[in-house]
Amino acid sequence: MEDILKETIVSFNEYIERLPEGCMMIANTLRDDRITEAMTHIRDFSEGAGWIVEASRLFKENNVSITFDMTKIIDYLVEINDGLFMGDYNLVADIFEYEINPFFSAIVVGASKNQ
Repeated sequence: MEDILKETIVSFNEYIERLPEGCMMIANTLRDDRITEAMTHIRDFSEGAGWIVEASRLFKENNVSITFDMTKIIDYLVEINDGLFMGDYNLVADIFEYEINPFFSAIVVGASKNQ
């Protein structure tokens, strides 16, 4: 289990570090009116967010600290869903650029094992 936990921490941190760039790509794709492509990326982001939540549960069970508020991710998913439901792709692009991107950019590598 210890090896799986260590691998998950490494994967988690690598994923968190790549998220700001992905957020900007989604925002730009929406603004370029490449909606089908953007929806694929948004689906991938949502799946990744689900993985982050599951990984954080594993971390909590194993005394691994998370340096950010996990509930924010769920809030962002709700905002994205609401914007998509309204068909307001500019709003969704703004959420990715001005809310989600800064949130993940501010994280200094997300998880570490407590001693």
